[in-house]
Amino acid sequence: MPYLNGLAQKYGLATQYYANTHPSIGNYFMFTTGQIITNDDGYTATVSVDNLVRHLINAGRTWKSYAEDLPFVGYTGSDQGAYSEHHNPFSYFSDVRCNCPQQQNLVGFSQFQADLGSGRLPDFSFVLPNINDDAHDGSLATADAWLQHNIGPLFSGARFQNGGLLIVVFDEAEESDGTRGGGRVAMVMAGPNVKPGYQSSTLYQHENLLRTITDYLGIDGSIGAASTASPMNEFLK
Repeated sequence: MPYLNGLAQKYGLATQYYANTHPSIGNYFMFTTGQIITNDDGYTATVSVDNLVRHLINAGRTWKSYAEDLPFVGYTGSDQGAYSEHHNPFSYFSDVRCNCPQQQNLVGFSQFQADLGSGRLPDFSFVLPNINDDAHDGSLATADAWLQHNIGPLFSGARFQNGGLLIVVFDEAEESDGTRGGGRVAMVMAGPNVKPGYQSSTLYQHENLLRTITDYLGIDGSIGAASTASPMNEFLK
């Protein structure tokens, strides 16, 4: 993955970042609710616990989940084709499954490109490639090329250069790696406020990521395990 490795070398890399559990779904819930909630990738219930969306709304911040191959705007149903619902935690929250404006923030990935081009990205963006482009079913080379082609242009945007932060993280390691619950994964932080060429050997997990996101956006980070987790501030200038 030369592009991702290039970002890691130029900006920041967490060398001791570990997922919390296996399989995927519990990790996505940990970084959005501070709880694992479930380890059933087939889970379809509505999640009403405190979550990142609720705190974004309360702080007056904007957000969107940009999911490749999402069947349609506002879709909260199960897996379809190469789209995986259990990789899109925002689609489960009661704050979003509400036939309300928040549900319209579940959009396809093409909307990311449109919003980037028009300078209208929200305060927080969650980007979800499909399972062929996220290294789940496809190769690492395919995932790296997707990242470079689709996310690389972010760096030339004036808004991003004025304090933007890109975080690239994997949900879990191979099933055979159960260290710390979900195994060691790649976690790269990039942007104008990231220390150049910085590496950290501090132990971090998805609750630290959640706390980092809330602190960076200046919103309340008291969400589950993130309440007592340390933010990854050492990466920032």
